[in-house]
Parts: sequence; structure tokens; C-alpha cells
Amino acid sequence: MKKLLLAVLLGFMVLSVSCETATEIPPTPTATPRPPTSTPTPVPTATPKPPTPTPTYTRTPTPVPTATPKPPTSTPTYTPIPTSTPVPTATPTPPPPTPTHTPKPPTPTRVPTAAPTLGAPPPQVKAVMIAIPAGEFTMGSDVEDERPPHAVSVGAFEIDKFEVTNQEFERFVWETGYVTNAEKAGETSWRYYAKDKPQHPVVKVSWNDAQAYCEWLGKRLPTEAEWEKAARGTDARTYPWGNQWDAGKANSKEAGNRGTTPVGSFPGGASPYGVMDMAGNVAEWTSDWFKAYPGGDFYSPYFGEKYRVIRGGGWFSDQKLVRTTERSCSGVELANDDVGFRCAR
Repeated sequence: MKKLLLAVLLGFMVLSVSCETATEIPPTPTATPRPPTSTPTPVPTATPKPPTPTPTYTRTPTPVPTATPKPPTSTPTYTPIPTSTPVPTATPTPPPPTPTHTPKPPTPTRVPTAAPTLGAPPPQVKAVMIAIPAGEFTMGSDVEDERPPHAVSVGAFEIDKFEVTNQEFERFVWETGYVTNAEKAGETSWRYYAKDKPQHPVVKVSWNDAQAYCEWLGKRLPTEAEWEKAARGTDARTYPWGNQWDAGKANSKEAGNRGTTPVGSFPGGASPYGVMDMAGNVAEWTSDWFKAYPGGDFYSPYFGEKYRVIRGGGWFSDQKLVRTTERSCSGVELANDDVGFRCAR
């Protein structure tokens, strides 16, 4: 009997343990066939209130911790520092470029103290100009780079009656502070040749210098065609005064002066329009590049857009080089003691 009771108790204990582990064990233990003992009733104390399985039932909610996992902290993405706002800091008004935008005008540089050498102030420039009518004339000759002779039509223009003088150029320098190419290069300047010669043509001036002077007066250098028409007229003369050479009408090598003379010193050598010193005294810059004439068959390595045309010959040129058709050329920075210029407009 005791054994039977022990067996029953053990069975209940096993049942309760299995309930705690929540594994549904089939109720076989209770079904253990009781041997048909003679004991009439199997003491119902074994079935008394089986331990309420409450402990096992309440364990299921424990997975709650996993059910409330904090949502993946994607919140950092929600608070990105607005990178758009730093952009304005890149635009903070840069230091205004006004200092560079308002460069001081180069006028201060235009006041070198070189002008007082010839005295200051020199007289105002009052150059006499001669009107040359529009029309056709014959340009060129049968000589080398002067060929072929060809008809050229030019519009009306004015040209200085005399070559630009030392006194006139001095006024230009006095007003503007201009420094010539020769002076910049450290060469003997126009001032050396101008001493005590106010009415002589200015020399040691480059094409650049001549152009600057003409522009200062609102003028320009004459074209090569304008210069030749003013020198020879419409009758294709060899010299400004005619076709025969006359040493008394030009300051050329044959005159033997070995230097410049005051402008207009050879009135007998005036051109058909009354322009003076178109032969000799100083050769003169024109505005044109040294190029072959249309239809010309002569080749020169100097043709092109590298050298500017010089006309008229100077005090060192012989009678062949002071003809109205004679052409010469040089680079725009050349400055020589027998090269000067006159202006046109």
C-alpha cells in the first residue's frame, strides 16, 4: 500500500515538473495501469488539486523584451546637419576687387624730369598743313621694289608742310612725359641732336615714337601712297621739283651739309603742292608695311608685315635715294640720326 502511494506521489511530482518546462507531456503517468489490487479505492488523495499550472502559463509573456526592441536607431539619419547651410559661408562676400579695378592712371609715369633739358615750357605746336585733293596718280617706277608703275586713287587729305621739328617734339614730351624707344634702350636720344637746333627736324625717333606724337595731335602718319602723291603730284615726276637732278634743291649727300638743316631751307625743292623737304634732310616714316606692289615681280626678303616703309631719303642719301619713288623700310623701334617724320590727317 505504501509503495502504491509512493508511486502515485512520484507520478504527480513528475507531472508538475513537466508542466513547469511547458512541454506537454502526454498524461501517460496518470494512465499507469494500476494493478488490479484488491484495494477497492485508490486513495483519491493522489488527485487532490493538481498543482495549478499557473507558473508555466505566465512564462510565455517573458519574450516581451524581444518584442520591444528599440527601433533601429535610424534617428541619426533624421538629424543630418544641414549641409546646405554651410554653403552660404562659402559665398561670404570675397574681398572686393576694387583696388585692382581702379588702377592708378599711368599719368604719374608720364612726368619724367627729362624735358627741362631744352627748357620749359616750349611753344605750342602750330603746324601748317597742306590740303592734297582726292584723285588718281601714278605710283612707283621700273626700279626693283618700286615696280610696276601703277595707278592709285587716294582720297583728299592734309599733310604737314614741314617735317616735325625738335621744338615741336619737345612740346609733346613736355606735356606728356613721353620717353622714346632710343631713351629706353639707353641710346643717344633726340635731345642730343636737338641742342640749339629748335627748327631742325627731330631725329632718333622710331615709328612708335612718331605714331605717338601724331596721335597726341589728333593726327596720324601718312600712308605710303599719300606721301608719294604729296611728293610727286599727278605728273609722275622723279623729284619733287621735276625730273632733273639739282643739288641746290635738297639737303642730300651732294649738298655736303653732313647733317640736318632747318626745315624749309630749300624752298626751290618744294613739291607741286608746296610741301617742303620731301627729298633729303630726313627720311620719313609712313604708316604702311613694306610689301610688294600689286603685280610686282620683284622679291625682297623684307616684304611682309615686319617692317614699316620709310620715304624721301635723308641728308646722308645720294640723289638716287631721294627720288619720289624710292622705298626703304625698318623695324618700328629703329631710331637713326637721319630719320624723322611728318603727320597727316
